[in-house]
Amino acid sequence: MAGRHGAGSAKHAALHYGAEYGIGWGRTGNAYAIPTKDKNLQTLPLPNISLAVKKFIEYAIYNPNDRFIVVKIGCGLAGYKDEDIKPFFKNAPDNCILPDGWR
Repeated sequence: MAGRHGAGSAKHAALHYGAEYGIGWGRTGNAYAIPTKDKNLQTLPLPNISLAVKKFIEYAIYNPNDRFIVVKIGCGLAGYKDEDIKPFFKNAPDNCILPDGWR
């Protein structure tokens, strides 16, 4: 939520896809921020991450000409496992390229 993009996939998005510092949720540059940590960099609870993923999926559905390369959000610094996050993407449209094993 803080939009610090200082490590992990958020840093990669800032360096390579134009994710803007201070924007922690939504479209930013050629990226879409899905928050997994709060403004104090504490890991968000799974229901909060699920809501953010639902909003992302809605965005992807309404932007079918865009392609989204989804990374394993929450499975690095936030400490969740694939099986915690993967189910949130079950309704992701075809323009979302999901990590191996997540489709």
